[in-house]
Amino acid sequence: MTDCAPKFIPFSLNIGGRLVEYSRPAVMGIVNVTPDSFYAASRTVDADAISHRVAAMLDEGVDIIDVGAYSSRPGAADVSSDEESERLSRGLEVVRRVAPDTVVSVDTFRASVARKAVSDFGAVIINDISGGTLDEYMFETVADLRVPYIMMHMRGTPADMQQRCDYDNLATDILAELGERLGRLTLMGVNDIIVDPGFGFSKTLSQNYELLASLPLFALFHRPLLVGLSRKSMATRLLGIDSAEALNATTVLNTLALDRGASILRVHDVAAARQAVDIFTATTDFGSINQ
Repeated sequence: MTDCAPKFIPFSLNIGGRLVEYSRPAVMGIVNVTPDSFYAASRTVDADAISHRVAAMLDEGVDIIDVGAYSSRPGAADVSSDEESERLSRGLEVVRRVAPDTVVSVDTFRASVARKAVSDFGAVIINDISGGTLDEYMFETVADLRVPYIMMHMRGTPADMQQRCDYDNLATDILAELGERLGRLTLMGVNDIIVDPGFGFSKTLSQNYELLASLPLFALFHRPLLVGLSRKSMATRLLGIDSAEALNATTVLNTLALDRGASILRVHDVAAARQAVDIFTATTDFGSINQ
């Protein structure tokens, strides 16, 4: 007999004192206010482009909008904290104008940038690719701001992370490293923590697929699980395509992630991800289908 038990566990986040409940997997849409993100079509550097992208995401059913101003792709140019904040201020101003009621996260590993984005520019979630390892004040800042925190696994920096892929046991080591940080944050009074295993960061091609197969183990944390697989090299290198051709591959990866317990899909293509969520949900909640 097929096991029809839902693999998705509903979750909630405290957003500015308001409890936001997610009864199905959420779709996080990426807004890159950078000139050099790895997927060229996602770059939105002026107000009109940002406005158009956000409006399209709203039409496609986005749940969370994630705004980033520092490209973490290997070989990307370094960006000062002042420049990052300036880019974010322009981007978040447009996002807040076009989508005033949508949950907005800020993608940064810098505590000062995160604080300003939350305090001055309306972000309500901090998305940190370093999981607190690149700025010693990040955990303190998250605890002080009392906002949900996305803690991603990465070793080193974006510049050298791919030289730090030596693991005794991939899943066990990642769980241990994230678990230690999760414990510290919890002791500091941070309750809303989202875990991101960090696909593409400090992992080889084969390790990314091993991690995807091991995704159910992250249920041990009893925290929402975010996965970012959108148009990444784990698909393009395997298939011999470029990021512009990787939408179908991304949908396959997202569907596998949903089946393994993903709570949030971080994507460039909201409509496709929303469809994947709809079909996945239909397989676990037959009564929700309208005849």
